[in-house]
Amino acid sequence: MVPTDFLQNVYSRLGEVPFGKVTTYKRLAMAVKTKAYRSVGNAMRSNKDLTNIKCFKVVKSDGSLGGYALGAREKIRRLKAEGIEVKDGKIVDFKKKLFTF
Repeated sequence: MVPTDFLQNVYSRLGEVPFGKVTTYKRLAMAVKTKAYRSVGNAMRSNKDLTNIKCFKVVKSDGSLGGYALGAREKIRRLKAEGIEVKDGKIVDFKKKLFTF
């Protein structure tokens, strides 16, 4: 399946999030000029390339994790590999770890 222009745009902007940082569904939606935050969530859900398209770096606006295709434990493991700590289901020092476009 070839990704739509919307998906390609979302994945491209997500690729701008540097190592050790996260972004939110809302901020990613704003970066692609839409208010359809759920569409961004759906784009993360349809991601078939979990190695190169790092959708584990997208979290909710309150710093809580949100979903992940491979489950919460794997999302936490991948975040930890980037130096991002999770405690009680939320990003520790969320404001410091948040990337804004």
